[in-house]
Amino acid sequence: MQAEPSEPKAASADPEREWLERTYKRGEPQLTVRAVGVGMLIGGVMCLSNLYVFFKTGWSMGVTITAGILAFSVFRLASLLRITERPLSALENNALTTVASGAGYMTGGGNMAAYGALLMMIVTHEGLKRPDTLPMILWFAVIAALGVFAAIPIKRQLINKEQLAFPTGTATAETLETLHATAGEGATSGEGSQKARALGIAAAVAAVLAWVRDVKATWMPINVPAKIPLGFKIAGQDAAKWTIELKTEVVLVGAGALMSFRTAWSLLMGSVLTYGVLAPALVADGVIKEITYKKIVEWTVWPGASMLVASGLASFLFDWKSVARSFSGMARIFGRNKGPSDPIDEVECPSWWFPAGFVVLAPIVVVLMVYLFQIPWWAGVIAVPLAVVMGFIAARVTGDTDVTPTKALGPVTQGIFGALTPGNLAGNIMSANVTGGIGLHAADLLTTLKTGWLLGGNPRAQFCAQLFGVVAGSLLIVPAFNLLIPDPSKLGGEDWPAPSCLVWAGVSEIFVNGFGVLGSEAKLGILIGALLGVALALLEKLAPKPLRPFIPSPSGLGIAMVIPASNGFAMFLGGLLAEIIRRTWKTLANKLVVPVASGLIAGESLMAVAIVLLRDVAGWLPKG
Repeated sequence: MQAEPSEPKAASADPEREWLERTYKRGEPQLTVRAVGVGMLIGGVMCLSNLYVFFKTGWSMGVTITAGILAFSVFRLASLLRITERPLSALENNALTTVASGAGYMTGGGNMAAYGALLMMIVTHEGLKRPDTLPMILWFAVIAALGVFAAIPIKRQLINKEQLAFPTGTATAETLETLHATAGEGATSGEGSQKARALGIAAAVAAVLAWVRDVKATWMPINVPAKIPLGFKIAGQDAAKWTIELKTEVVLVGAGALMSFRTAWSLLMGSVLTYGVLAPALVADGVIKEITYKKIVEWTVWPGASMLVASGLASFLFDWKSVARSFSGMARIFGRNKGPSDPIDEVECPSWWFPAGFVVLAPIVVVLMVYLFQIPWWAGVIAVPLAVVMGFIAARVTGDTDVTPTKALGPVTQGIFGALTPGNLAGNIMSANVTGGIGLHAADLLTTLKTGWLLGGNPRAQFCAQLFGVVAGSLLIVPAFNLLIPDPSKLGGEDWPAPSCLVWAGVSEIFVNGFGVLGSEAKLGILIGALLGVALALLEKLAPKPLRPFIPSPSGLGIAMVIPASNGFAMFLGGLLAEIIRRTWKTLANKLVVPVASGLIAGESLMAVAIVLLRDVAGWLPKG
């Protein structure tokens, strides 16, 4: 969930000097051993949680705020148990959450969307080979690290000089300040304790529910059903046949609570229209031959993907001023001539770190592109600098809007590589992964650096912290995927809808093989989806502000076309409950909505992983 932008503050004549003189705390420890260790642990936990949520919903949940609350809870408990004497400070927590964010966001930026799409293509296309685990770990690590280095040359321009909003970074700073409100004596604030308690209780409830629902053992005193039928028919078939039913997966409710209510009600609308109107009509016309989720989504993925891509590109182009500022900003960045005595250089990352990192990491990316995906070396040489430039653009858009435009930039790369390397499906999918990965990790580091800017953190410490997180997330993400989803043929099914993977694979298939491989109905669906996506994006930009909450979200409608209706219903329920609380008890909402929703997500997803370990690895639970 992205935070709402804060009201801009008046810029000072020299914000860098003001920050250096009045905010930066040179003597306070930040990137400590315990911050790195706990940050990697929390980041790994959130990486597992995000992996589960991503393949269920298509969303990657925010990491920094939840990580800050978890870190506060861990160190408060350690203090009560007298394990540690020195309390966790806001700046140390900032470094810790930077580590956690680097690990937790390894599911984003197209990483798991591309990897899942690749494995789906391997299942359905002969001749494609599944990459080995170790090279894929290196692949994700190098791309993410290159994104971290790409943030260096643009940090001072976007954060210090222009002071872009980076709303999630601002919200995280406000959260950490609240949690450590009385940290002068190492005490803890009452509101921070409430948030920590709410997260823990919600996680425990979700974990217990997941256990009694998923274990399915005869010795269990109670077994909660995974699905609850609604008891009515559509087109002569039980509603459940059209995936219209209720699920007891509270992870979906938690995810909905972290969305905007506009996205949540758009999911409901899209689910009803897709499975209650469109799918029955297509079955009646003989376009869809079988009433199953997989057969329905084989058709609805085309208008859904078209809507998502078209709306993403349209929103990106409508924000042309931000894109233009990216290029003008680059000229200022690389044209700046600083004197050696500039005191800000003592705390900022040295400018030579970026070219040094590029020289080391870019050749590794090119070699892996050739080795893993048979991308010609010359195409790889084109891809990496292009991805870095797009990473600069993505970072600025994130600073302005809080949305990293991977849905727009990924297809651009896919289109370029479709022309450069026709017929290379694996290469087309993973070339876009380079763009998405670099863009997301550059934007993620800049978001956490915005938090550090507001709190007085050390940029060099945060840069190193992000790299520690990247290492932790890279080592975990591929083995965790193999454990959680050992059979890739399950992707795109009702248990693992993987909507982003379906979209990614569909776009690549079109760019590689052309529109001629599709039937006339699918082509019509693509056209209608694209027109609707552009129209909704245009309305969102041009409509009067009071009317915008009533315009359907193209992201919500598009995702609803590639997930089961039951998932859309559950996420809408979460969004509705959160909206009611926000409107009725605003103070309570500020304290509880994010912690409770994050607790539901973490509790259920981590219990699901634990059940897999106990059942499939240890053999202590029955299969079935």
